[in-house]
Amino acid sequence: MEFQNVHYYGEDFRFHFGDVAVEKGRIAALREKPDCGERKRLLLPGFVDLHLHGNSGLDFSDDGYEGLCTMARFLAAHGTTSFSPASMTVSEAALNRAYRAAVRLRDEAPAGAAHIVGITMEGPFFSMAKRGAQNPDFLQPPSIGMLRRLQAAADGMIRITCVAPELPGAEDFIREAAAAGVVVSVAHTEADYETASRAFELGARHVTHLCNGMPPLLHRAPGVIGAAADHPEVMVELIGDGLHVHPAMVRAIFRIFGPERICLITDALAFCGMEGGEFCLGGQRVTLSGGLARLADGTIAGSTATMLDCVRRLAGMGIPLEEALRTASFNPARILGVLEDVGAIAVGRRADLLLCDGEMNLERVYLSGEAL
Repeated sequence: MEFQNVHYYGEDFRFHFGDVAVEKGRIAALREKPDCGERKRLLLPGFVDLHLHGNSGLDFSDDGYEGLCTMARFLAAHGTTSFSPASMTVSEAALNRAYRAAVRLRDEAPAGAAHIVGITMEGPFFSMAKRGAQNPDFLQPPSIGMLRRLQAAADGMIRITCVAPELPGAEDFIREAAAAGVVVSVAHTEADYETASRAFELGARHVTHLCNGMPPLLHRAPGVIGAAADHPEVMVELIGDGLHVHPAMVRAIFRIFGPERICLITDALAFCGMEGGEFCLGGQRVTLSGGLARLADGTIAGSTATMLDCVRRLAGMGIPLEEALRTASFNPARILGVLEDVGAIAVGRRADLLLCDGEMNLERVYLSGEAL
């Protein structure tokens, strides 16, 4: 098949006008032409979400294989063609079951479902004070033994593990997890600048939902945000729903870190795709109203947005579309170690593609070159 006369988003993070040929589920050729001017048909790489918990009333940590299949089909239909579901702070037994479901989804690859390309282990190694919507009953100090047991259950699929670096045992955990090839992310933490800097020096290379679940950036206490800015090897996640992080702060983050260091995420929970109501999140009741989910004490619990929603909202905040698209595709694919397959429109990549109109309205999703 061939997409003709489209503006396709290339791996140089710019739009090009021309044709994109697909053969056997892969991009076979790119044929650039003189630009026609107005962008009426956009061809984009499928989005890659490395931090989401659920949708359609379902949660990765709670709802088993069939629930995960439903989640993956919802994601594909809304433009997220690859994902790394994030687990909550629950029991080790619950994590074990969820991770085995992820392995099954990878192996069976059901039709019409987004590709599962990893697991993000968010918790249980978090600060009590900065736990956010994580269940306090299951918080514990960092345990490399627990990570190893769960990685065995996950058949090596854990790509990111999160930790509050001020906790006892965190330094050894960071060293050993990083040495094992898992991306260590600083998260749900009270760490000051010095403690966060030490974590990055030991091998942490990522920050979970920057600004959320950590001290703010202050002029005499720059905290995790300032430490991450000072370590150019560190990537940061950004929830792009416009509610978790104020648009002015979003623009500041892009100026501080640049689009090359930001991974756009949804942090979507079970109520993504739902109108409202009450849901269960890691054993806790959450109420959805006005696009925000909150615990009973008012704590913001997570997002209702899709990746396409977040890309549009970033553009509405003044972030150039080309930059927003990079953070939603190339960057997360690189962190998850799947950039050879997805994350860009380039010869040899899997043809997971989004066809949109000039206003970024989704017209068709393609998985391995097959239209949904």
